Amino acid sequence: MKINNLVDNMKESIVKSTQELILIKSVKEEPKENKPFGEGPAKALEYCLNLCDKLGFKTVNLDNYIGYAEYGEGEDYIGVLGHVDVVPEGDGWIYPPYAAEVHDGKIFGRGTMDDKGPMIACVYGLKAIKDAGIKPSKKIRIIFGTNEESGSEGEIDRYFESEKAPIAGFTPDAEYPIINGEKGLTIFDLVKELDSKNSSIAYIKGGQKANMVPDYCEAGILINDANLVISAAKEFVDKTGFDISVEPKDDMVVVKSKGVAAHGSLPQLGKNAIMQLFMFIGELPLEKSDIVNFIKFMNKHIGMEVYGESFGVGLEDEVSGKLSFNVGVVNMNKDKVTMTLNLRYPVTCKFEDMINGLNKTLSNTDIKIENMDHQEPLYFPEDNPIIKVLSKVYEEQTGDKTKLLSIGGGTYAKEMPNIVAFGPIFPGEPDLDHQANEYMKIDDLIKNTKIYAHAMYELAK
Repeated sequence: MKINNLVDNMKESIVKSTQELILIKSVKEEPKENKPFGEGPAKALEYCLNLCDKLGFKTVNLDNYIGYAEYGEGEDYIGVLGHVDVVPEGDGWIYPPYAAEVHDGKIFGRGTMDDKGPMIACVYGLKAIKDAGIKPSKKIRIIFGTNEESGSEGEIDRYFESEKAPIAGFTPDAEYPIINGEKGLTIFDLVKELDSKNSSIAYIKGGQKANMVPDYCEAGILINDANLVISAAKEFVDKTGFDISVEPKDDMVVVKSKGVAAHGSLPQLGKNAIMQLFMFIGELPLEKSDIVNFIKFMNKHIGMEVYGESFGVGLEDEVSGKLSFNVGVVNMNKDKVTMTLNLRYPVTCKFEDMINGLNKTLSNTDIKIENMDHQEPLYFPEDNPIIKVLSKVYEEQTGDKTKLLSIGGGTYAKEMPNIVAFGPIFPGEPDLDHQANEYMKIDDLIKNTKIYAHAMYELAK
């Protein structure tokens, strides 16, 4: 319990460091010199490494792709891999997303839960091990990624150019108790070339990232009678409860759809602004055109569904449940329309099961699948040594029985061998990753610090 007492004494510093990291807007931007993912992620990495340096750990920055801090001696090491980049903040915040304000015992801000708060918890957990005078038999390394939210491109490759994999470890980027299964992850575009003749739609744009349920989408409708669209919107809103508004302009009518953001792995927690808009446009008396046909096709095969049944990909298993289906981004101009999807299929299913269903639905259309990005599912059996150690720690620190979970979210466990997702969201707490008003309870931040300290110690002793 010495570790826990040390953590309690660090509470003020843990909160302060978390707030300071939240203040840095670390959304991916265009690369700059020596900053492959832009200014924000590089600044967040620099903050973490400087903090670790002050706390007495050896630190290494690998060209601002990724960095690490470590404690102890030995060839082998235990790895804790998380990230300091964040998804865009979106709309609908009660408190400013980068102010790290504390209200009712909660720190509000983008990244508090995903994944800045948990990474600060790990840093201070390692400090507690050091301050307790513990000499582990293996090194303990905390690794700070900077591009996880955009698919980890470049950062893990750069890491393995000079570093070997950990022999065991975890990523604090999901939920408790332990994630032993992660669904197969796909992100891809559905693309249709358009003949702009007779098109009554000038543009459609909505969504920010494939792995977010979009909270906003708008379209420019080329129609002479704005009142027709206004009255149709009123009727549609009364019928569906969706947030649709109309703004007449000189040369077109702009239709705006507001939804509710959520993580792309949990589309059922959001309201998809893109598909709300598609459903509305589908009810307008517009002339037939390539884009109208595309919209009607998507309304028939997606609509507001989130499990892919009508698209022919309604896969399900006992271990991880149903496939999740998220329409993340849409862009339409006079030449083509591109819709970006994020599908996550069950851990015991195969990629072919999903792609065959997609191809069957798209057969006899001129809609093409492009830019397919795929990660295989991940599964650790119950008797795996890492699972056993983390189960013991969780039960000792919380008093709760360990239940193994499978999730739709893709974590670093798919990128780095020998690690599993462990925390930071406790059972019964809301998953606010990628949503407005993301927060971390201060009590949970301290509890996480204790759990992660004991987990690192037990894996490395």
